[in-house]
Amino acid sequence: MKIDWTRNETLVALVILAFCLLAALSDPGFLSIATLTDLLRGGIVLGIFAVAAMLVLISGGIDVSFTAIAAFTMYVTAMVLNAALPWMPWWAALGFGMAVGACLGAINGILIAGFGLPTLIVTLGTLSIFRGFMLTFIGQKQITTLPPGMREFGRMMLIRGENADGSFYNLHGAFVVTVLVIVITWFLLQRTMLGRQIYAIGGSVESARRIGINVKGVQFFIYVYVGMLAGLAGVIHASMARVANPFDLVGLELSVIAAVVLGGARLAGGHGTLTGTVLGVALIVLVRNSLIVLGIPTTWQSVTIGILILVGTGLPAWQAKRAAARAA
Repeated sequence: MKIDWTRNETLVALVILAFCLLAALSDPGFLSIATLTDLLRGGIVLGIFAVAAMLVLISGGIDVSFTAIAAFTMYVTAMVLNAALPWMPWWAALGFGMAVGACLGAINGILIAGFGLPTLIVTLGTLSIFRGFMLTFIGQKQITTLPPGMREFGRMMLIRGENADGSFYNLHGAFVVTVLVIVITWFLLQRTMLGRQIYAIGGSVESARRIGINVKGVQFFIYVYVGMLAGLAGVIHASMARVANPFDLVGLELSVIAAVVLGGARLAGGHGTLTGTVLGVALIVLVRNSLIVLGIPTTWQSVTIGILILVGTGLPAWQAKRAAARAA
């Protein structure tokens, strides 16, 4: 089988292998089940965010408000469940968070699909609104006593064990939720007419309208779906951290968008795969962990991620341009 070296998935996979090799040479203990569970656990929330961001990029838009929606949702969910619905089981708590997130995502959907406003401007605006609202009415107040359902979910583990040195490792049950989100989104994009319409809108909105696609309806669905996933990620984050901090997840947008772009999604729309997105998430999580192993200060994470974005997007574009010049 011939390998396509111009595909982002191939390049990202090679970089992942290189990082693993460097980290393993620096610390032989890097290749262990404890490290693997750490990496998988680090990709749970980031992976859900990345799936949401990928969907928007495929449609030709960009959303930077998903972390604010997640933070707002996890705080509201914890507060409401503590005050009025303490009996709610963990699965219903996740559903409640998804409903809150979907409502917040619908605000983006109405402004973008209904009024035709630019996606970046709208989501920047709602990002500021949601965070500003929390800063004004909540401040730095944290909810350290989560409702019973969220506490129960926070204790769910798929894998739990002990290393030879006496330290413990575990993989949270939320990893299954992330896998389900990936599978459902894959089915939506690859096996439904709605998925084809999302790609078509990203390719050309005008062409999509001409062939009869309800562009406004599809766009509204996208932002509601993204809000729902963001709400789910927020509740999962709070359950795993066992605290609802209104200013958690701030600044994670860069890492999420980096993962999606590294995976092959284009800002112009119409392109993007879940395989590439998963590889992009794996690379971002690996960069965070391997830099520590290699003894590089964590302050260099943003620099490294920025370089990866430039190389990951610039190299395929340069190769495609060179191929087009040869064909001409």
